[in-house]
This record gives sequence, structure tokens and C-alpha cells, in this order.
Amino acid sequence: MSVVKSFAVGAGDMCYIRHGSDNFTIIDCDLSDENADRIIDELRRASADKGVSRFISTHPDEDHFGGIHLLDDAMPILNFYVVKNQAIKDVETESFTRYCQLRDSEKAFHIYKGCSRKWMNDKDDERGSAGINVLWPDLSNAYFKEAMASCNAGESYNNVSAVIRYSIKDGPSFLWLGDLETEFMESISDSINLPKTTVVFAAHHGRNSGKIPNSWLEKLDPQIIVIGEAPSRHLNYYTGYKTITQNMAGDITMHCEGNKVHFYSSNLNYWHKGLK
Repeated sequence: MSVVKSFAVGAGDMCYIRHGSDNFTIIDCDLSDENADRIIDELRRASADKGVSRFISTHPDEDHFGGIHLLDDAMPILNFYVVKNQAIKDVETESFTRYCQLRDSEKAFHIYKGCSRKWMNDKDDERGSAGINVLWPDLSNAYFKEAMASCNAGESYNNVSAVIRYSIKDGPSFLWLGDLETEFMESISDSINLPKTTVVFAAHHGRNSGKIPNSWLEKLDPQIIVIGEAPSRHLNYYTGYKTITQNMAGDITMHCEGNKVHFYSSNLNYWHKGLK
């Protein structure tokens, strides 16, 4: 059984996948003195019996790599998956310094549209595939090149976000969009392949600024959209789609069995009228 978990970390993102194969994946992090011990303890337990662990960084923004030095000190990151960049910051936090060290080290694997790697999406006799595919970025795309220039100049980082898809054979699928902005998503709509996906994590923590455009939603046809913990006044609630908001649900744990996803909320008072 595969398990996907999205932590409620405030206005940031952090997920992990405990794969059905011998793989464990962390996607982004936003650790603080208040949550680091609890989350790292869980990550240790969840990954203890897995032979391969990887960290995927969607983009170089503090709310997506915050506290990465705490994670790396407690659970050394050996495989750091990152969109190649030379992002700079006016203020270099301890987290950003560690991010740059990992980004520029031999531990880094540069991700891009259609890339392959053992055992991310390539299996062998030793172990199976993790089922992870990178749908974006297309390094030759003019809009992406413009976004990367802005990132490397220290101006804006959102639109260099990778689009990551995890799928289980004959089972559910999940999609992460980082902090892509609506206008950028619309501009690349014809340049990205978007298969139907069961659970989609809304871009930019569910903010209006990252509303997934209809041109994407029609292709993805998600059964659930997970909306992050941005302030309620900034959220888009995706009328016409089933949603789970982490402001209300807290940590969301998804157990994948067969073609079903069982949802668990850390808020014992949370319920969802649209789910059995």
C-alpha cells in the first residue's frame, strides 16, 4: 500500500510519499522550531524500511525549503532533485544556504520534462520504480526561460516550479504544482501534457494568484483538489470540484488501496460531506 501525506505547515508546503516499492520521497519542506521534531520523527519512521530516499524541491522559495537544514542534519539528504537554477536572495537564511549547498553539490539531480532516473521512474532487478514523472519544466520553452531569468536575478521564483506527478499502476494519481501562477499556467497550456489525475494539490497553496486555469482542469479532471493554508481571503475554492482545505483538515494522510484513496484528517472534528 502506498501512502501520501500532506502536512499542515502554515503558508508552506511539505509532503511525503511512502511508495509501494522500495522508495521514499519528500516533496518540499517548511519546518520550524514548532513542528520540526514531530515531522522529522514521522519521516524517520515512515522511511525506515525503504532503500532509496529522495527530496524533490519544486522551486527555490523559503516556504518550500524552510528548515531544510534541520531535515538534512537529522536525515541526511543523499538525492536532491531540483530544477537547475542560480537563484539569489537579498537575505540568505540558513535554509537558503543549505538549499544552495545541496543544489550545487554532487547530490543534485536536475529535473525537467520527461527526465528519467533509477528508481524515480525506471525499475531494474534490484527494485521497482517510484512512479514519479516530471511534466514540467520544458527547458526550451520561452516562457520558462523568461521565468528562470527572473529567478536567477532574485526577482521572482514561483514560475520555475516543477510539475510532479505520482501514479500507481491501475490506481490513483497525484499532482504537485509548486507555486505556479495562473497567467503562467495559461501561457504554457499547449506545451504541457496533463493526464487525468485523481488528487491535485492546488498551486500556490490554493491562492487566487495560483488558480489552476480551466484549460488545465479540463484535462486533469481531478476528483479531489487539496487547498493549502493560505489566508481564507486569498483562497480560490474551485466551484464545481470536490476540495479538501488544510485550514480545516490539518494534516491529510491518503492511503492508496487498489483504485481507492482513503483520506484521514488530523483534525478529529473535520468531516467531508462529499466523501463516504
